[in-house]
Amino acid sequence: MGTVAEAPRAGPAAAGAAPKKKTKKATKKIMKKITKKATKKITKKTKKTMKQFQPRADAAAAEREAAQQAAEESARRARHLSALSRPSGPEQELEELVFGDSLNVEEDELLQRLAGPQRREVAERSAWRDSSDSEIENEAKGQLLPKKPAWVDEDDEAEENVDMTHKYRKDFMKSDAEKVLTKKKLKRRLEEQFQRAMGGVPAWADLENRKKSKRTASDGESDEDNDLLCRTGNFISNSESLPRGILKMSTCLPANQERFANGKLVTVQFHPSAQVVMTAGHDRSVSLFQVDGIRNPKIQSIYLESFPIYKACFSVDGEQVIATGTHHKMFFVYDMMSGNIIPIEKIRGVEERFLKNFEVSPDGSFMLLTGTSGYLHLLSMKTKELISTMKVNGRCTASAFTPDSSKIYSYSKEGEVFIWDVRSRKCLHKFEDEGSLEGKCIAVSKNNQYVACGSASGVVNLYTTDVCLKENHPKPVKAIMNLVTSATCVTFNPTTEILAVASREADEAVKLVHIPSYTQITKAKLCYLG
Repeated sequence: MGTVAEAPRAGPAAAGAAPKKKTKKATKKIMKKITKKATKKITKKTKKTMKQFQPRADAAAAEREAAQQAAEESARRARHLSALSRPSGPEQELEELVFGDSLNVEEDELLQRLAGPQRREVAERSAWRDSSDSEIENEAKGQLLPKKPAWVDEDDEAEENVDMTHKYRKDFMKSDAEKVLTKKKLKRRLEEQFQRAMGGVPAWADLENRKKSKRTASDGESDEDNDLLCRTGNFISNSESLPRGILKMSTCLPANQERFANGKLVTVQFHPSAQVVMTAGHDRSVSLFQVDGIRNPKIQSIYLESFPIYKACFSVDGEQVIATGTHHKMFFVYDMMSGNIIPIEKIRGVEERFLKNFEVSPDGSFMLLTGTSGYLHLLSMKTKELISTMKVNGRCTASAFTPDSSKIYSYSKEGEVFIWDVRSRKCLHKFEDEGSLEGKCIAVSKNNQYVACGSASGVVNLYTTDVCLKENHPKPVKAIMNLVTSATCVTFNPTTEILAVASREADEAVKLVHIPSYTQITKAKLCYLG
C-alpha cells in the first residue's frame, strides 16, 4: 500500500515573524517624522527668541565699548595734564640742583591737602605700586645674563702672522728675529708701548676701576653738586699724562711789548702765584708785566745803577726779587710789598770776588751761592746770613735742590756730581756723568725721580735718582743728543712729563723731550688768520 507524504506545518514562531518586522519599520518611520517636526518647531522657536534678544545684546556691547573709550580718554587727558604740569627732565634736575628737593615736597603736600583723603589714598596706592614695579624691574635687570655673540667667525680665532718689516711697524721690533709676529703678540706689544707712553694704564682703559667708580659715583653725586655750588674757579683739569707725538704751539703777544729791553735778557720768570712775568737783563733793569694776552701792561720797572744783571729770581712766596750782577760781589733784594731795594753788600764769612750764580730752595728757607774754586755758600733766606760752606773738587758750575730741600746736587766742571745733605752739610755720594767733557747745567725733577745733567758737548744725560745715590758710574736711562752746541739750560715741567733742554749759543736751540717714552716732541706751530 503506498504512502502519502504530508507537507510540514508552520509553527507559531514562523507565523509571528513577518508581522513583527513590519511593525518595527512602521515605528521607525513614525519616530523620524516626529523628530523632524519637533526639531523644526524648536529651531523656529530659537530663531524667534534670538531675534527678540539680539538688539538687547548689541546695545549692551555698544554701551561697554563707549564706557571703555570714555575711561581711556579720561586717563589720557589726566596723563597729558600731569605731563604739562610737571617740568621736563632737565628743568626738574636743574631745579633740584639749585633749590633742592624741599620745593617739590612742599608742592606735593599742598596738592594732597587740596585733593582730600580719597585722592590721598589713591596717590599712596599708586606710589606703592610704582615702587614695587621698580623693585621688580631692578631685580629682573640684575638677573639678566650677559649676551652671547650672534655668531663666531672661525677665521678670527685662527692666528695670523703680521709682517713687522713694514715701515709703520719697524719700531715695535725688539730684534731682527721678530720679522714676523702673530696678531696676539703684536697686540700685546702695542699695549706695552701705549702703557709706557702713558706712564701706566689710564683710568678710562681699566674696566674694573671704571665699574667701581660708577658704583661710587652715585653715592658722591650730591656731595660733588654741593661742592660745585660752593666754589668758583677753573673746573677743567689737565690730564695727568701727556701722550707722545706732536705738541701744538702758537705764538702769543710778547709779554714785554710795553717795554722792550735795550740789552740782552738773561732771566724771564713767571711769578709763583700771580699772573705776572719778570724780565731782567744787561740793561740794568728788572721789569714786571701783567700777562692777560691782550695788552700785557707793564706793572713796574726798577733800575739798578751800574749793575748789569747776571741772574734774577723770585722768592718762593713771591714777595721778593733777588738779582746778582755780572762783575759784583754784592747783590740786591727788591721787596715788592714795601717797594724798597735792599743792597746786600757784604756777607760775613764769604770771601768771593764775584757772586753770580745762585739757587733758592723750594721751601724758601735757603739760598745757595756758587763761589769760585768749588765753594758753595749756604745762606739763610730770611736773614741773608751764612750758615755753612761746602767745597767740591774742581770748579762748581751748577747746583740744584731736591723738591723737599733736603739735598743739593752740585755739578763740577770736571763732570762730577756731588750730593750734599742740607742739614748736616756732608757729602752723601759722588758719581761721574757719563761722557761729560765739561759740566754746564743740572736739574732735578719735581717728583724727585730724575736728574738731568747737561755738558759742553750738547749731550744731556737723564738718570734716575735711586741709581745716582748708589752707583759711582751710573748708566743714563736716556742720552739726549739733539743739541749741536753746549747745553746751558735744562728744566723739568711741574708734572715731570717734559724735559726742556736749551743752548744760549744758537738761536731757537730748544728741544722738548717726552719723559715717559724718552722721545723728542715735535713742535707744530699754529697760524691764525683774520
